[in-house]
Amino acid sequence: MKTPDPKAGNVLKGLDLESRQMVIDTVRQLKKRVLTKENILKFDKEEIFPEEIIRSMLGPDIGLQLLFIPEAYGGLGGGARDCFEVIREISSICLGIATGFFAVQLGSDPLLVGATEEQKQKWLGAIAEGDVLVAYAVTEPGAGSNLAALKTKADPVLNDEGKVTGYKINGTKQFISTGGYADFITLLANTPEGPSFFVVEKGTEGFVQGKGEEKHGIRASNTSPLSFTDVFVPVENLIGGVPGNGMKQANKVFGYTRLMVAAMGLGAGKAALDIVIPYAKERIQFGSPLSEKQGYTHKLIVPNAVRLEAATAYSEEVALRLDSGGEDLQVEGAIAKFFATESANKTADDAMQALGGYGYIAEFEVEKIKRDVKVTCIYEGTSEILQNIISTFRWKKTRKSKGEYYKAISSEMEDLDSAMGDAGCRFYALAAKVLNDAIMLINDNRLTKQQYVMFAIADMMTHVEVGASMARKAIKLNKTGNPEAEKIKVMSRIFANDTAQLVAQNILKILRGSGVFDQQAVSEFMERVAFNELICSYENIIKDMDIVADILFERS
Repeated sequence: MKTPDPKAGNVLKGLDLESRQMVIDTVRQLKKRVLTKENILKFDKEEIFPEEIIRSMLGPDIGLQLLFIPEAYGGLGGGARDCFEVIREISSICLGIATGFFAVQLGSDPLLVGATEEQKQKWLGAIAEGDVLVAYAVTEPGAGSNLAALKTKADPVLNDEGKVTGYKINGTKQFISTGGYADFITLLANTPEGPSFFVVEKGTEGFVQGKGEEKHGIRASNTSPLSFTDVFVPVENLIGGVPGNGMKQANKVFGYTRLMVAAMGLGAGKAALDIVIPYAKERIQFGSPLSEKQGYTHKLIVPNAVRLEAATAYSEEVALRLDSGGEDLQVEGAIAKFFATESANKTADDAMQALGGYGYIAEFEVEKIKRDVKVTCIYEGTSEILQNIISTFRWKKTRKSKGEYYKAISSEMEDLDSAMGDAGCRFYALAAKVLNDAIMLINDNRLTKQQYVMFAIADMMTHVEVGASMARKAIKLNKTGNPEAEKIKVMSRIFANDTAQLVAQNILKILRGSGVFDQQAVSEFMERVAFNELICSYENIIKDMDIVADILFERS
């Protein structure tokens, strides 16, 4: 994934850094005033959706939703990078609160990408004024992530002249964030021409906003079922004015919305590390702090810190591409969400372990983060759905380009390795080459029909592409003399080892586990792709983990 170069004439959407920081500072002030630890724990324990606080975040005195509303409709016109940073900041406070805020943004997306000018003025204008909560009503009880299986129907209502005056909607939606409190929703329903989005207002006859679900986590958010019985909506509420464009509109924003869920996971993961790292400096075990013990640092902290940094590097690239006008980034959004949320979930799990018994106690917050962050691996596309998307689309791209897609990444990493040989680029290059050959081999042997094989390929694709972003970031920081350069370089070397070993393991799983290849075929493949060189990526890995631990725990 090549990043845009602003110097080459790319016009970047979004705020200047000072304005973005002002928004982030506003969020931090909210943490001090109303989103305090005591309040957050209370919302969680008592399963309170703090409607008043959420509405105040959108009100005229704060107006956080202005960030994602274009200037033409009363907003600030923030870009993907701005929204990513702000949502990550809110998520580091509480994922339930972040979900409540994100629901407004998610509900506005069909309007942003598909509405008529008149509809944007009306509905986006209302959101900008801060008077409304919005929900995105797509998921159904029997469909889940499979939007093509939706059953909610919108039947046209005709006047005496045969002209469509509106639609009658029947069906149910489930797991709708802020669904029980939304003043209006953007609803996906089937018309005769195909799936279409509608605006449905609270209080419309036949529209029932159900009782909130009792949830494992994100208890400060509301998640409700919605039901529709002969709900009439005027034709003016058909988003875009033309039926049948709903799936196109939904697909258009997946790259963006999934990037925002990646931000949510990264915020939660950072919050967990921000708890366990200071704890380790003070907690004495057997005569010395936990921060000096490799069993704590190298097992529970360093690998997670590295993965979160890698996920951040990749997400930053995707956000930059979106702000540069990039479209059709569904796969990139899938990779960002899949890797970031799975990494954050693992981080929270290990953070509980790192605190020992305290990790199980509500007061220390980590058990709440763990309960909360799990849902990021589920909503906006489960990890398994994303693996399907990643492997299918990248397999097709590899075939279509005759292998040039991953060859280009491999060549780029070789060039970067020549320029700076201590960022793990050599192993990213090798991993990309092995992956490329593996995709061709799997295709030639018709293993693409085996979902487990495709999941293994998706994991390889994800690590290679995320790793390449980590390497680019390390090189860039080094060139500019950024003080973070050394940390990111070392972390890139560690992640290069993770990538090399995952690719090696998954190749063996496919070659030896599928039952398709004999020993000679396996040996020939491994020799052709320099497999033995790939598995030598462990060199100095423990020393590098020592360096990262020194940085994270501020050890002298």
